[in-house]
Amino acid sequence: MKRYFVTGIDTNVGKTIAAAVLTEALEADYWKPIQSGELENSDTSKVKTLVQNKKTVFHPESYQLKVPASPHYSAALENIQIDENNIKLPSTTNDLIIEGAGGLFVPLNDTYLIIDLIEALQVPVVLVSKNYLGSINHTLLSIYALQQKNIPIAGIIFNGDTTPSTEDYILQYTGVKRLGSLEWQENISANWIHQKSKKFQQIL
Repeated sequence: MKRYFVTGIDTNVGKTIAAAVLTEALEADYWKPIQSGELENSDTSKVKTLVQNKKTVFHPESYQLKVPASPHYSAALENIQIDENNIKLPSTTNDLIIEGAGGLFVPLNDTYLIIDLIEALQVPVVLVSKNYLGSINHTLLSIYALQQKNIPIAGIIFNGDTTPSTEDYILQYTGVKRLGSLEWQENISANWIHQKSKKFQQIL
């Protein structure tokens, strides 16, 4: 079975779109361990509308939090303490795509970060980067942090407008594999996701 944890160099860099593409490419199951805010339009529900295959199973979140904020803060507002021991891989014999919340150093409680969850789940990471001022720094720091914990990096997906000089530098400096690019699209549809997924089927 193939399992990948989709994380980003920052929030709002396109993790959900990348996760949908990977889910469709592998016809994998999808799991978002922690949803913070937008419960009526969660990332799970978004991916459901973007995936066409009939094999994918959508596993329930371990925690659903009402306030769109860092999970540790959102949980505190509801008098909830996120217990990392309650976040366990769903039982499945299918491939699995896991989508994180925010970046690697987003706190889940006072002592536990997203990167700690990735380490505990023992799955390779697909890192989503987006070209903006400062993205080289954010991407290199994210890769360095993963390497410090010996977390395997399956590759990087660049999302949004292409900046070859930035992308080439990141790939050359880190040696991380480029999985592909997802150009900016105003209206993302299931057909668009399906077409993009074909490029990733032979890579993953």
